[in-house]
Amino acid sequence: MLNYLLPIISVLLGFFVVLVLKPSDVRHLKLLLAFSGAFLLSITVFSFLPEVYEHKDSNVGIFIMMGILFQIILEFFSKGAEHGHMHLDKSKTIFPWVLFISLSIHAILEGIPIEAHDNLVYGIIVHKLPVAIILATFFMQSQLSKLKIALFLILFALMTPLGVYMSDSIGFIKDYYNEISAIVIGIFLHISTTILFESSEGHKFNLTKILTIISAIIIAYFI
Repeated sequence: MLNYLLPIISVLLGFFVVLVLKPSDVRHLKLLLAFSGAFLLSITVFSFLPEVYEHKDSNVGIFIMMGILFQIILEFFSKGAEHGHMHLDKSKTIFPWVLFISLSIHAILEGIPIEAHDNLVYGIIVHKLPVAIILATFFMQSQLSKLKIALFLILFALMTPLGVYMSDSIGFIKDYYNEISAIVIGIFLHISTTILFESSEGHKFNLTKILTIISAIIIAYFI
């Protein structure tokens, strides 16, 4: 049940933070983004990646690279929202369907391996929190109505649990579970490394950021 609830809570918590604190500058989230990127990368490397390679499938590497490429394609439509970058027009008032669909595909895919990898849900919720804050902040500053903003974030929150449900219910996913998991690993590797570099001014790491990243790695290791 937690695998269904925690991703929803993470997104709604991000929305709540924006409603209460009303952050005007998302640059202050860089440390949280750095922590989330390092944590997601560590969870992937420490547990998710070795478990997929245990199946001794020679094509795992190919599917990981497919995941990296697929995420790059998704970001062409989402404009980098998955790793905290928003390059959209704030003056638009129509529902951002292209952004929603690309983020939903990403969220559904990341939900598929959760049931079989106990620690993965923690990496996902830590990743989702700053992204939800940045999305909510951007939309609150845009011309979108409050109803459209709430609808977007609620539907977005439901996508990862939908992926969890699909992994338990759809035979095709069960049959190709290892291949899909490898694709998700590729997605995580791309997103987490991009976050780590983009959260640093000029790709330079200060002491605070380095300590934040080290803390995330240590916590992920002991979970």
